[in-house]
Amino acid sequence: MTTHPPPPTGVSTMRRPHEPTSQARWFDEAQIGDSCESPLFTVTAETIDTYARVSGDHNPVHVDREYAAASHFGRRVAHGLLGLALTDGLKSQSEYRFQPGYSLGWTVDFLAPIGIDDTVRVRFRVESTRVSRSRPGWGIVTLPAELVNQDDVVVQRSVHTLMVPRRPAAKEND
Repeated sequence: MTTHPPPPTGVSTMRRPHEPTSQARWFDEAQIGDSCESPLFTVTAETIDTYARVSGDHNPVHVDREYAAASHFGRRVAHGLLGLALTDGLKSQSEYRFQPGYSLGWTVDFLAPIGIDDTVRVRFRVESTRVSRSRPGWGIVTLPAELVNQDDVVVQRSVHTLMVPRRPAAKEND
């Protein structure tokens, strides 16, 4: 089992958009089987509280320490959709990312809770690709992903379907 030391509490390891780590890929560059693991992110009480404020979801299992301690979780846990948001954010900050396109949809299974001070990362791969029938300048990519914690427990499993631009044709006068 691989363990990853958590970053300092409250510190986001998400890369900023102005700090690219590689050239974003066009649809034509995606190969079935390509895979990647994202950077790490440590979920803090502040992360959960901020998500509660932004989403309006103030369920006490997320925001009330005493209530959550008496719940079946025994502690405060992150919102399931916060985990999905982290999956998308971490994936988009990884070494393997695409030119901006469209998200066509997600399927997600919530398998285990994400607690305060859990450090998560995303493992994902290209499962399928096809040229769009309705938009020939675009392709559709399917990316299964696992959000895993510091103990290598899969806490969420998802599939993201994206519409990604194809590489523009070179101009003859260039």
